[in-house]
Amino acid sequence: MAKLAGRGAEAENFAARPGLGAEAMIEGHHVAVGADRFMKAQGIDVSGFADPAARFAEDAKSPIYAAIDGKLAGLLAIADPIAPTARHAVEALRGLGVEVTIVTGDNRRTTAAVAKAIGIDTVVAEVLPEGKLASLRELRARHRTIAFVGDGINDAPALAEADVGLAIGGGTDVAIEGADVVLMANDLRAAATAVALSRVTMRNIRQNLFRAFTYNLILIPVAAGALYPSFASFCRQC
Repeated sequence: MAKLAGRGAEAENFAARPGLGAEAMIEGHHVAVGADRFMKAQGIDVSGFADPAARFAEDAKSPIYAAIDGKLAGLLAIADPIAPTARHAVEALRGLGVEVTIVTGDNRRTTAAVAKAIGIDTVVAEVLPEGKLASLRELRARHRTIAFVGDGINDAPALAEADVGLAIGGGTDVAIEGADVVLMANDLRAAATAVALSRVTMRNIRQNLFRAFTYNLILIPVAAGALYPSFASFCRQC
């Protein structure tokens, strides 16, 4: 197996593969780092790391493989800590009658572990950015209205596609540009707050429109003289 000098080595012909990984030439060797599907697409067998990868996934850590010149060279684990308020946010959304689904490009087992920890039952995992669009369209066919919360570059197309796109304020500029609403706090409970506020706002608008319509329905005829004959008759009798 080829060995690289490591620190100080420069990468050439670097290429990022959205939703998959990245590859480059380093000191004359082809180096690829990414998800298992990225390795398999290059004909690299990852079964040798099946057991540790499964353990990482069950601990809500994403297994990332590294290969040098087409041969598996190592296994990394990337952990994105679950926000302390994530479960509370899910519970709040459910309390509002909102069905919550995770749509992500992460490893399926890792996503399932995260979903279990925060109380989400429905998971769509290991999808590329364009796959998120297809997933949103399928969800819309079942639920009519879809809101999507995201913060990454790969979330931008889904944020634009959703009926309501909510970007986390601390996310990437691309995600923020593609969203309809920006949640300034890096707290997922803000999504539930936004839904609740929007419902209250729409209810107030409907109530005000109804009151205005009722007012006009009753008083416009009066202003047009609908009561004039009765008032004139009353004056003559006086």
